Amino acid sequence: MAQYRISEAADLLGVSDDTVRRWVQDGLLSVSKDDAGRQVVPGRELAARAQAIAATITDRSHVRRSARNRFVGLVTKVEIAGLMAQVELQCGPNRVVSLMSAEAAREMELEIGSRGVAVVKATTVIIETEEDPSS
Repeated sequence: MAQYRISEAADLLGVSDDTVRRWVQDGLLSVSKDDAGRQVVPGRELAARAQAIAATITDRSHVRRSARNRFVGLVTKVEIAGLMAQVELQCGPNRVVSLMSAEAAREMELEIGSRGVAVVKATTVIIETEEDPSS
């Protein structure tokens, strides 16, 4: 079973190490010790916590949509050239890049520091994992 050190768990959830430690103290996550004696959080519990956090985020738009992959972030770059625009959002630790019409970018009044939501609908999603160095 996957296990994550406190700092890794914090990185994965986009919170501080202290927040993860508070969740452990409050009984929201459990810890055990790995072979090196470090505190680790079970991956299954971390996944459940991530889902619980996501469930608290409410969508006030009242718009129904088929795309389930929504990333809220801040616009960090807007480049408009000719008919096209490239817009970058920083969504937690993730950088999301969108190519759209220049007209759409202008109508949306996108600028650095604006809040945006990247909505992704894809027929192919590639999942990567790291190899376990202990095996």
